[in-house]
Amino acid sequence: MPQFLFVYHGGHTPTDPAEIEATMAAWGAWFENMGAAVDIPGNPVGQSYTVSANGVASDGGANPASGFTVVTADTIEAATDMAKGCPMVVNGSGSVEVAEIHPIEM
Repeated sequence: MPQFLFVYHGGHTPTDPAEIEATMAAWGAWFENMGAAVDIPGNPVGQSYTVSANGVASDGGANPASGFTVVTADTIEAATDMAKGCPMVVNGSGSVEVAEIHPIEM
């Protein structure tokens, strides 16, 4: 079954204890709802750098990543349906980029 990369953009890190608890509960419920489809839960990420032939830019580019997850789904449509439940999408604070992972035999 194909794997898909979820790249999170946006969102924010909660600082208030009640907000932290609510945020963790929302993410936990979403992951629980996806169940065995979650192959690699992933994590939030720090400041991103863009490396190109012109050098290294520390601004994270036009839409810097804020985290990632790897899921298994039958189709990209099924994966995008899963992504619609992401807490950042539901609360309007961010988005999820969905891309199929193409395995390469070495």
